[in-house]
Amino acid sequence: MATTENIIEGKPVAKLRPAGSATHKPVQQPAGPFEVVAEAHKPTVRDAVVTGLLVIYPAFAAVAAIIAGLFLTSAGSL
Repeated sequence: MATTENIIEGKPVAKLRPAGSATHKPVQQPAGPFEVVAEAHKPTVRDAVVTGLLVIYPAFAAVAAIIAGLFLTSAGSL
């Protein structure tokens, strides 16, 4: 680690590698939770149902919330 004393006294702190030198190969790591796995599989009916629910459920929840809000605002005026 370079400290102010090393810099002031002129001691060598770190040496850089020449640009033409060979670099290390990156380590192969398994795919993480947000990375696509290398092996692909065919979509199944289960995949389609889960995707459909992920798309349709928020739409139904939004419509239900709007209807509940309209019902509650009209119930207060009675």
